Amino acid sequence: MTKIAIILGSTRPGRNGETIASWVYETALKRTDAEFELVDIAAFDLPLLDEPVPAIMGQYTKPHTLAWSSKIASFDGYVFVSPEYNHSMSGALKNAIDYLYHEWGNKAAGFVGYGGGGGTRGVEQLRLVMAELGIADVREQVDLSLMADFQDYHIFKPRANQDQAINAMLDQVISWSNALKPLRERSEIGVQ
Repeated sequence: MTKIAIILGSTRPGRNGETIASWVYETALKRTDAEFELVDIAAFDLPLLDEPVPAIMGQYTKPHTLAWSSKIASFDGYVFVSPEYNHSMSGALKNAIDYLYHEWGNKAAGFVGYGGGGGTRGVEQLRLVMAELGIADVREQVDLSLMADFQDYHIFKPRANQDQAINAMLDQVISWSNALKPLRERSEIGVQ
């Protein structure tokens, strides 16, 4: 069965992302067309990128990198739950992405952004990074506004239409992850 990671892309204390990622995960678990796992980058304790060789070489030396690599490689697609900080994704998420290269390729990604403007500018930055890594990013995304989907900016109360938005995005992530499977299989046996 297709395996999709829901990646919580914030490590900030008191982060809203924890509640959002749990909501995405619980919504996804109602589906029967894929397996889902919640992956919190904070659990991997990744320092600022400390590998001596660029990730494209795949010559990891640190235990935290090896654990992160193993986890990310095990999925067929991803849903990134990302805050918007200063018109971009969080630095912690960018750092976690940059640790790896080949593990991301020929997979699909969807996005759940959150922030004052729904996280859309942070997602735009993520889309640029996904293209460089060979990840097919899907069109549908979930934009959560701190004003409209939260009470007092901290109590998560998503609008009714957000369940539909999640499922539309997941439909595309799962479809694209399945469609890209032959490319992943070819790259595993060394065919380009």
